[in-house]
Amino acid sequence: MLNPVVASPSRWTASTPDLLALVYSLVLAWFLRWEVKDLVWSLWLASLLVGYLTIILTIFGPGVRMAKATENRMVAALPLVGGLFMLAFFTVHFGGFHFVHSVFLNGFFPATDARSRGFPGVATYLEVLKTYWPFVLGAAVSERQNLMRAMEKTNPMGPYQNVIRMHLLIFFFAGAAALKLDSFLVYAVVLGVYFFPFKLLLAKRPSVTENNTAPG
Repeated sequence: MLNPVVASPSRWTASTPDLLALVYSLVLAWFLRWEVKDLVWSLWLASLLVGYLTIILTIFGPGVRMAKATENRMVAALPLVGGLFMLAFFTVHFGGFHFVHSVFLNGFFPATDARSRGFPGVATYLEVLKTYWPFVLGAAVSERQNLMRAMEKTNPMGPYQNVIRMHLLIFFFAGAAALKLDSFLVYAVVLGVYFFPFKLLLAKRPSVTENNTAPG
C-alpha cells in the first residue's frame, strides 16, 4: 500500500514564516483597501528591491568568503573588483527590465493618478516606495531562503524568475480588471499563490528501503 505524502512537523515549522507573510500581505490588502493598482505596484517594488538585494548578495557573498580565506590582499581584491563590474551590468540590465515594466504599468495602472500615465518620473517612484514598502517586508520573508543561498552560490540570474512571475501576475490583474473582478477574494487567491509554501505539498515520500524495513 502506498503511504500518503504528509509534511512532517519540521516542514510546517520551517514554513511558518511563509504562512505569516501570507497573512501579513492579506491584512495589508484588506485594511488598506488595496485595488488592482496597489497589488501590481507592490509586486513590482518587491521584485525590484528583493531581486536587486539577491543580486548583490550572490555577487559579493562568495567573493567576501574567498577574501577572508586568503591573506594575499591582491588575491582577495580580485573577486570584489570583478563583482563591481558584474553589479554595474546587472544594475543596468535588471533595473532596465523593471523600468520598462514600470512604464507599461503606469500606462495601465497609474501609480498616483490618471494624469501620471506614461513615463514615470522620480516623484512617481518615490511615491511607490513610500506607499508599498510594507509589502516588500513580507516578500523578503518569503524569499529568505533564496537570499541565504545567494550568499553561498553565484547565480545573478536567479532573481529573473520573479520577473517572469511578475509578468504573469500583471497579465492576470489586467484581465481581472477588464472583467471587473476587482475584489478581495481575487487578491487573496493571487497572494496565496505568491506566498504559499508549496514545498509543503512536496514532502519526501518514504523510500522503498524504508518501507521494506518497517516493522510489520
